[in-house]
Parts: sequence; structure tokens; C-alpha cells
Amino acid sequence: MTRTKTASKNGWILGGLALSTRVVLAPMAGYTDLPFRRLVRSFGGVGLAFSEMVNPDSILRGRSRKSAALVATAPDDRPLGWQIYGTHPDLLAEAAQWFEARGAELIDVNMGCPQKKICSRGGGAALMKKPDLAVALARRVVESVKIPVTVKLRLGWDAPDVAVELARGLEGAGAAALTVHGRTRAQRFAGEVDLDGIRQVVEAVRIPVIANGDVFTLAAAREMFRSTGCAAIMIGRHAFSEPWFLRDVERDLVGEPPLPPPTFAERLVMMRRLYADHLALYGERFGVALFRRWIPRFVKGMGAPRPLMIAFLQAATPAEWEAHMGELERWTETVVRA
Repeated sequence: MTRTKTASKNGWILGGLALSTRVVLAPMAGYTDLPFRRLVRSFGGVGLAFSEMVNPDSILRGRSRKSAALVATAPDDRPLGWQIYGTHPDLLAEAAQWFEARGAELIDVNMGCPQKKICSRGGGAALMKKPDLAVALARRVVESVKIPVTVKLRLGWDAPDVAVELARGLEGAGAAALTVHGRTRAQRFAGEVDLDGIRQVVEAVRIPVIANGDVFTLAAAREMFRSTGCAAIMIGRHAFSEPWFLRDVERDLVGEPPLPPPTFAERLVMMRRLYADHLALYGERFGVALFRRWIPRFVKGMGAPRPLMIAFLQAATPAEWEAHMGELERWTETVVRA
């Protein structure tokens, strides 16, 4: 499998934290856990990655197996920003201190999540409707730790009318950088990303701005930088289907061509690595179940027989998983020889 890493010519500084590239892996609830972050990092090109969104209560008040997995990391999972969310300044500050005490390098406060269950409690993108509270939250977290604090936001709630002034307020509160998703909460992930809206935020503040939204091609990455003047770009959903995409974006930024995508056989090796990490983190029962979300993404385009795929997606034990994986590997070898 190709995992070539090139010497970066695009390093930058975020709040005193030296980052080797201007390509960032987004925080995505339910996906950017330790196994997936390690897989994406293995290809190179990742200057910074973020954890899944963490509820402070889950780590401060009740240490369940689920919360332990949520905050799991490893030596090769650096640099890493921990993303927290909520509406209570003291609770967010306590969570930030909890992470800092355990070696965290950066804290991110989520003010952009569009999920109904988060917004209905006043968190995530709902903070766009209460900019004074948003700034107060950020200031409290900044004052509670010595490591950089960043904020992820959108352009507004139902119109792109808040981000510029909120960005200025967050800068005044001590935020080291901002990430701006170029949509409103009402848009969620629909419609075109508003590059001009991101550019207005970039021009309104002196701190770095990371631009986010719809970077699915190398051309889109170039246009994001050109049109917004951002310091870095954040890539999210496209990494699900092409975990090596961040590597290729970084290569493109320094004038190097993308490397060939992994072959089908190499994708199966990737599957095995990711699967092993799932079992190590979640245990056999939950690891097998959680891995089902990745099977269609890795097998896409292989043309695997439908009955095999149905059986594979229904695997409930490691033995069943191994049996179906073996079938898929043998079928792939047959197709390659043909």
C-alpha cells in the first residue's frame, strides 16, 4: 500500500502550535474516532486532526466504556485537537482542563453543529443566535487553559449574517484560530458552500481561519484557498471514501502530483487494519458491529457479489467477519487474475 509521506513546504503556526501542513481532518461525530484518524494519518498530509465532538458530562461525570473510547488516542495520533460542546462556561472550562491535564495540545469549541439534538439544547450552531453567550463561553475556556483554543462555527443560523461580528468577538476573547463552515445551520450540508462568506470572516480578523465545506476535489481545494485567503482547509466527508485524499491535497499544494489510489487489494489491507483497531478499541462485540459502516465504503467499485456483501454486512462475530473477509479477498484475487 502506498503511504509515501513528503516533506511539507506548507507548515504554519496555530497559537504557538507548529503544524506541518495546511490540511486538517474535520471532527465528525460517529466517524473520526482513533481508528479512523490513524488510518487517515497513515497516508501523510494531515497537519492537524480533531476528535469527535465530546460532551463534557461524558468525561467528567460518568466514565463509561463508550466515553473511554471517545477520548482514546495514541502516540501516532498527533497533533490532535479535542472538540467540546455545550452552553455552560464552567463545565466547558473544566472539560478543557481535563484534556490539558492529559496532554492535549489544543481545544476546540463547537459552535457549528447543525444536529437537532444538539441545537435544541442551545449548543452547537444554536450559539450563533446568542453571540454574547458564545463569546463568553470561548473566553472562559481560553482563560482556563494554557494551550490554544479554537472555535468552529457556521456563517449564521438561517442567514449568513452573524459570522463576521461573532468572529471578531471570538478573536477578542482569545481564540487562537477559527474554523468556518461556509453554510448556515438551516442549510445543514445542502446547497453550495459560500466562499465569499468565509472570505469576509478571514478579512475581519487577524487570527488564522480554517475554511471548511465541499472540498471533494483537488480543484475545489485550490479554489478554497484562492477565493477565501484562508490559512488552512478542513476536509470532512470526502475522507470517508478516500482516506488518502488529504495526502493528495497536501501534495497538490506543494506542486506535486497525486499518488495512484490504492488498488482493490490494498483497500482490503486497509480494511483489515481499521478492523483490527476497532476490535482493540471497542472489543469484539461492538467492534464488529461498528465496523459495518465502513464495509460499503471500502468495497465500493469492486463489483463484489451482492449475496456476499449482504452476508458480510450481517456478520456479528469475529469468526463470521473473517469468513466473509476471506471470501472477499479470494474473489478479489480471482477478478485481478482475470
